[in-house]
Amino acid sequence: MSALTSVSGFPRIGQNRELKKIIEAYWKGNTTLDEMRATAKELRAKHWKLQQAAGIDLIPSNDFSYYDQMLDTAILLNVIPQRYQRLAFENPEETLFAMGRGYQGEKGDVTALPMKKWFTTNYHYLVPEIDSATDIKLNSTKPFDEFNEAKALGIATKPVLIGPYTFLKLARNPQAEELDYDKGLVNAVAAVYAEVVAKFAELGAQWIQIDEPYLVLDKEPGDVELFKSLYAKILPAREGKVKVLLNTYFGHIADVYETVNLLGFDGIGLDLNEGKDENLAAVEKYGVAENTTIFAGVINGRNIWRNNYAVSLGLVDALKQVTANVAVSTASSLLHVPFSTEGEDGLADDVRKHFAFAVQKLDELHEVAVLADASDDEKKASAELAANQALFDGTRVAADPAVAKRIASLTDADFVRQPARAERQKEQREALNLPLLPTTTIGSFPQTKEVRAERAKLRKGEITKAEYDEFMKNQIDACIKHQEEIGLDVLVHGEFERNDMVEYFGQNLNGFLFTKNAWVQSYGTRCVKPPIVWGDVSRANPITVEWSAYAQSRTDHVM
Repeated sequence: MSALTSVSGFPRIGQNRELKKIIEAYWKGNTTLDEMRATAKELRAKHWKLQQAAGIDLIPSNDFSYYDQMLDTAILLNVIPQRYQRLAFENPEETLFAMGRGYQGEKGDVTALPMKKWFTTNYHYLVPEIDSATDIKLNSTKPFDEFNEAKALGIATKPVLIGPYTFLKLARNPQAEELDYDKGLVNAVAAVYAEVVAKFAELGAQWIQIDEPYLVLDKEPGDVELFKSLYAKILPAREGKVKVLLNTYFGHIADVYETVNLLGFDGIGLDLNEGKDENLAAVEKYGVAENTTIFAGVINGRNIWRNNYAVSLGLVDALKQVTANVAVSTASSLLHVPFSTEGEDGLADDVRKHFAFAVQKLDELHEVAVLADASDDEKKASAELAANQALFDGTRVAADPAVAKRIASLTDADFVRQPARAERQKEQREALNLPLLPTTTIGSFPQTKEVRAERAKLRKGEITKAEYDEFMKNQIDACIKHQEEIGLDVLVHGEFERNDMVEYFGQNLNGFLFTKNAWVQSYGTRCVKPPIVWGDVSRANPITVEWSAYAQSRTDHVM
């Protein structure tokens, strides 16, 4: 026996970014809608089966999205601004893509919804727009379709929804400074969620996960009442047939835990990586309702490092001092980590053993759950616990003595910038001689298919470094000429020589590691592959000097 295990969410892009590739092929007209749907279905099945094979009890469904879960939730609630409804697409995916990335074609011309960062992650969500014309109602069968899809494979899943409180707090009214949480709006949203809960009870779901990460933020007047009024209408829809897990992450809910506990949720998910002390203190102070299970979020959903089992087991044991009903969970969705360390042959075994991406975190979750219910003698005999402890007993990487020496030699004077700001401003005005409101751009010009093709040729050895550099110089020349022609004051060189905006710099620094396929979704189909900080960081080579000098030599403008 082991404690109940739960995964909050799983990466959807695929091990080799299959989802990104098929969606972008569809956008370009190189594949059909049915082929895109088929690939998505294959990925969902693969990801459910991976979790099933890892022994996970509560496997998420409806954590999949073609673009963004907040956008899916908006469509579920019929929060679709009229400018998108007027496009009158036949397929729901086309409306979703128009809202996510805009649309310019025979049906009209619309820009995308605004985009913001998802709390403190590098993921970005689409901001829903609710105005006086919005008609809140159940408008999609997606959550039910995916639950039934998994059920047909013999996998009982736990449907995942972004909660109504978080949705409303992140939505905006484009016609006003802030969204008015009037009774009609709150009741309409709550009614849809109640309808969804009742439908899942009818379909035979055992658990539903409702994510409310906004609960970890500071509360404004009326926030707690808004939260209570929503769930007072939603929870009765369970009718004793389905359990509701209120899942929180990216911080603690100590200031509202008592309220949450009294509402009678079947499960409460707590992030025990971020805000662990406050969450534990709240549980110890207010206790846990008799029929409530605490989902201990001990597997970090945001970093790539192996879990320290001893620390996680200590957190689970602390909860068990208060309640016997403790499940083991990921602290947040695994959306925010790469797919798997499998295939990362460029990392030596003694390095790779320190990393856990999404697939490896499934095994960690299962092992921690087994150990959480093991006796002291069983823990002492556990090869998994011993191997894990060995990772944390030694020093992962030796310090760089040169970096340590430079840090030790710092004085207070090194932290004071000279000359003073007012003096720098005066000198800059005189040296640059710019107009009062100078014009410029952010710096990056598009990485065109021609640029990417040339980089691929260099990587494959089909061209020399000199030939590659000459191509990049020609790109810079054209970029500069264009800016001069349109009359910009401060020019940029376009950054054509850079691959990934972070990796380019990391490759010229000591202390970084680089992966082959550790992609993480940033927004839509946009994925990033940041380097890994492995040891002390120092500059290995000049980074921008050569290209900056070349660019400035090609113009009399300020570069």
